[in-house]
Amino acid sequence: MSRVSMFSAPFLLGFDAFEERIDRLSKAADGYPPYNIERTLEREGAESFVISIAVAGFAESDLDVTVEDNQLLVRGRQKDDATREYLHRGIAARQFQRNFLLADGMVVQDAELRNGMLVISVVRPKAEKIARRIEIRSA
Repeated sequence: MSRVSMFSAPFLLGFDAFEERIDRLSKAADGYPPYNIERTLEREGAESFVISIAVAGFAESDLDVTVEDNQLLVRGRQKDDATREYLHRGIAARQFQRNFLLADGMVVQDAELRNGMLVISVVRPKAEKIARRIEIRSA
């Protein structure tokens, strides 16, 4: 039996990749690390987003921020220090991967690590409305 989704409607052409991305994101819905997303509107109509991820204990070299296939991937990898002897260990060296699906046209400007927070700036420039006439040819 085939799976029916809202993206299989006949008037939604070329959106099948979105369904795959949404499925991938829903499977990766872990609560670690916590994050905030803020949105601001610019005067020119552009939108700015700031993603703040709590990454206390991670060094810059432990973090990786990439954009591939309209998806922002943030990965953190800490290595266990074998030279330390813990009497109590409440802070684990933990790996994570956090995914954010980006709309077409969104641009990741930069990422900054400060005070245990990874701050990523994303901008959606104001889209120009384009209309063009399609000529009809005779067969």
